[in-house]
Amino acid sequence: MEKSTLETIATTAEIRAHFPALARKHNGHAVAYFDAPGGTQVPRPVAAAITDYLFHHNANTHWSYPTSAETDAVLAHARQAAADFLNCSPREIVFGANMTTLTFHLSRALGRTWKSGDEVIVTDLDHHANIAPWRALEIDRGVVVRSARILPGTQQLDIDHLAQLAGPKTRLIAVGGASNAVGTVNDLEKIAGIARAAKALMFVDAVHLAPHELVDVQKIGCDFLACSAYKFYGPHMGILFGREPLLAALPFPKLAPAPETAPERAETGTQNHEGIAGVAATIEFLASLDPSGGTRRERLTRVYEALHRQGIRFATMLWEGLSAIRGVRMYGPLPTQPRTPTVAFTVEGVPAEEVTRRLADLGLFTSHGDFYAATVVAQLGLAGHGLVRVGCACYTSDEEVTRLIDGVKRIAAG
Repeated sequence: MEKSTLETIATTAEIRAHFPALARKHNGHAVAYFDAPGGTQVPRPVAAAITDYLFHHNANTHWSYPTSAETDAVLAHARQAAADFLNCSPREIVFGANMTTLTFHLSRALGRTWKSGDEVIVTDLDHHANIAPWRALEIDRGVVVRSARILPGTQQLDIDHLAQLAGPKTRLIAVGGASNAVGTVNDLEKIAGIARAAKALMFVDAVHLAPHELVDVQKIGCDFLACSAYKFYGPHMGILFGREPLLAALPFPKLAPAPETAPERAETGTQNHEGIAGVAATIEFLASLDPSGGTRRERLTRVYEALHRQGIRFATMLWEGLSAIRGVRMYGPLPTQPRTPTVAFTVEGVPAEEVTRRLADLGLFTSHGDFYAATVVAQLGLAGHGLVRVGCACYTSDEEVTRLIDGVKRIAAG
């Protein structure tokens, strides 16, 4: 990446130097990781923070000896870092195994406050981690789940249909920030307005959004939001934002002796302390890409602005390059529409898995399938076949994007 107009953000070459995985070779080719939507590579500072915790501070919490106190400090530091990342209070940060586990945990707590006939709105665009936890309440609590449709031509959410579904029985609108399958970015502020008008809560699955846009829960106006650190260069950890009054009041399943105060009352069992240390290091790594000064949030804002511009440029390169190849069909919004640098396509006559395998032979690591966004893929007529998905990250280079387009050309040409 060239220097941003702010002249402060690290270049792509400087960013890439932090990632040992980029030195890997496959079949004599330098590996280009286009599998970021399924999980990104990890920079040295994050691995170092995890190792440092395990080697020098490993203990359980809230006891009166040094390593326990040090663990408490690590967790407090990580909550503050995550709060800066999402623009909330550290008392509103819950850690867990992953977004899916946290969402099931939250759904059980919310379900205890709802009655039969209460309604939840989900969408056909979403990863099923933001569908199945709410569908489970149909069985557990008699809750009615309604699903907002997508626009078939662009795979964008039909917000007018979502608004039509919202009514006096709506208790929650659960929506993705961005589609992990086709890259669509949703208008979360508008959806939050629909939720408020219906006097309903709003939950956001930001797993695919958080790597590409700096989340601001205050600006969105949501009540809950979840993301996963391993999608933005961190360890396999989930992060849940919940408004403090809700975290303090909801009947989360928990052990009686466990802390009763937010946010710990929403966390079950002993946490993955080394992973949480890695979350803090991940957020600090991202902030460090702008060394010009300011608060962590200010530095993150400048970094994300630069990475967003880079991402849109890559999305445009990929869309224009791939769509020009005979036999290639693209899915999702145009690069001129709100989207992430994640593009999905198929090659006529070549199964998605075969495309991925042949690209891997060229050192181009992509992914294939439905990516747990099974509904949208089925509506595309690709159930059982799936898409080829290409996702760009902070370490993606122009040369890698060009290699990817050339690789697809070779496959499409037979």
